Amino acid sequence: MHLKPWIGAARLRTLPLAFSSIILGTCLAASQGHYNLWVFVLSLLTTLFYQVLSNYANDFGDGVKGTDAHKIGEQRAVASGVISARQMKKAVALFAVLSFLSGTALSVLATRSLPLIVTLVFIALGVLAILAAIGYTVGRKAYGYHGLGDVSVLLFFGYVGVVGAYFLQSNVWDWEVFLPATAVGLLAVGVLNLNNMRDMENDKLAGKKTIPVMIGLGNAKVYQAALIVLAFDLAFVYNILNPGAPWRNLYFVSLPLLLISMVRAMRAQEPAQFDPMLKFLAITTLLFSLTFGLGQVL
Repeated sequence: MHLKPWIGAARLRTLPLAFSSIILGTCLAASQGHYNLWVFVLSLLTTLFYQVLSNYANDFGDGVKGTDAHKIGEQRAVASGVISARQMKKAVALFAVLSFLSGTALSVLATRSLPLIVTLVFIALGVLAILAAIGYTVGRKAYGYHGLGDVSVLLFFGYVGVVGAYFLQSNVWDWEVFLPATAVGLLAVGVLNLNNMRDMENDKLAGKKTIPVMIGLGNAKVYQAALIVLAFDLAFVYNILNPGAPWRNLYFVSLPLLLISMVRAMRAQEPAQFDPMLKFLAITTLLFSLTFGLGQVL
């Protein structure tokens, strides 16, 4: 079996975005004196499994529906015939199992000193994340085809990722963590929106009702700008509520890149112009998370 098609289908360029949530949540906990190396490693491993599962499931779901037949940018494995639908389905099942095992181990390790119900809640969240990863494009009622992808990304990349990582490290509940969690979640939604603006015409033909399809390209660009501005503002509010050393403003180094991303999206006219912006914003989100998190720790 050739690994290259599988590595391509895993779309590893999406990992910086996925890891951003874990890194930020862990840094927020570390800034308050809570850090466990093994919880961090297992969090990253579980996130890796979830992300590959999601990408394989999306490749399979869109492939069998014919959505990716004329896709701009990198070609999908099932749609191009490089990997059969049957093979991809088995891969989805494999990574669903790996995600469950890793997520359960993480939940047990991180909540071992808490009541059993807390552990069970996190295991349940893990199962929900698996179902959400698969249900995005797979099945007749795939929610990604009904404009709910943005909500799912905000929920899992923002709240489950950041707040979950924070709680698993600290075993403490802090409502203020939802501010930076929402910020990262909104930036992740921005990456999805860029993807959906790129694929807008193709999605229309396939009956996939993404946000850009429903509100039009012009409004989708305004939506993109709002996501980025609001994300930065929420991080700023968190630092106002939690004043400290000037290092807390280290994340300002990501501002020029966020503005560049926003301006490029506003100026884009052709679908292909959006494709390189995905990687750019994903890496910028990672930089935002690293610098914001590090600024809290220093």
